[in-house]
Amino acid sequence: MSVLDKLMDKLSAMDENSLRAYALRLFKEKNFVDDIFNTLSEGVIVIDKKLKMTHYNNAAVEQLGLPNDIKDVRISQILQSIDWKSLISSELNEWEKISRQEIEIFYPSRKILSFYLIPHVDAEFATIILDDITELRKKRLSELETEKVNVISLLAASVAHEIGNPLNSISLHLQLISRELEDDSFDKNELLDLVNIAKDEVTRLDSIISQFLTAVRPTETDKKLIDIKGLLIESLKFMKDEISNRSVNIKCDWPDILPQIEGDRNQLKQVFFNILKNAIQAMPEGGDLDIYCSYDDDFSEIKFSDSGEGIDIDKLNKMFRSYYTTKAKGTGLGLMIVERIIREHNAEFAINSSLGEGTDFVIRFPRHDRKLRMLEEPQLEN
Repeated sequence: MSVLDKLMDKLSAMDENSLRAYALRLFKEKNFVDDIFNTLSEGVIVIDKKLKMTHYNNAAVEQLGLPNDIKDVRISQILQSIDWKSLISSELNEWEKISRQEIEIFYPSRKILSFYLIPHVDAEFATIILDDITELRKKRLSELETEKVNVISLLAASVAHEIGNPLNSISLHLQLISRELEDDSFDKNELLDLVNIAKDEVTRLDSIISQFLTAVRPTETDKKLIDIKGLLIESLKFMKDEISNRSVNIKCDWPDILPQIEGDRNQLKQVFFNILKNAIQAMPEGGDLDIYCSYDDDFSEIKFSDSGEGIDIDKLNKMFRSYYTTKAKGTGLGLMIVERIIREHNAEFAINSSLGEGTDFVIRFPRHDRKLRMLEEPQLEN
């Protein structure tokens, strides 16, 4: 018997006076909940599968400048930078993914909001929680500076683990080079390829150590125009042995030509390495990792989609904290470094996950050649 059926049975058994008393109690409790709901500093919005806003509190009205009459307004018209389609199951037509990202809005004033989306148990509705972190973002640099000593101490204990992958790769390629040289008929071009890979790994080692030392304070990036697809291919080549050993199938879906982005090559390579490593480790028994690249007039987008265990809602909020890790030998700095590098490139990122089904990590890089243009007034949908 459902909860509603039980409630109807209970109401049917009540006399008129009991019904009145019960209704009065519910009315008082509703007012009490409404008072709490509207005194929250976080914006809270409940939406249905058609993206209609069914409930919202005063903080949401203030943050987003919601109109008085919202019956014809969808949340996708207000928060246009969110990829809403990716959060709803196309097969079941219901909410299935939790999402965490930070978004920038310009109306009614410029703000940076922390955005969380949590599907309800019945998956018919989802709750959005918005937190204004504009001032927090400004304070973060000074707060992180105080953690410098802790990071250096942590580096001493964990650097061996963090640099293990590139060291193993260098060792492997030096062995291959040695084996090639023992053969008088060695292929010079193949040998040069092995040397170049080993040299790249040395460069990445230096980058990893530098990132540890500067993880909690801003560094000046060496930005140049980058072929982002080529950089992704390089990152995949570096990890090909681990990918193969973990029985992970990689599928890449991208156009022949992607617009270049402006960025720091070594830093972005570290970002891709960390994201790929996390995705692979989320699939200990093997699985699929799909990498999608696309672009529009303003952004080049990369989505890493794994078929792993997904992320619990309780962990999603902690993932980018300093030193937070779920791994026995993890440092807890990898994703924090990823987040900071992405910010320094003026890029946007989102994490969408469904527990037991996988996680999407999405990065949107601004195109260096994009032109400023007036935004069109959003049209209300019927």
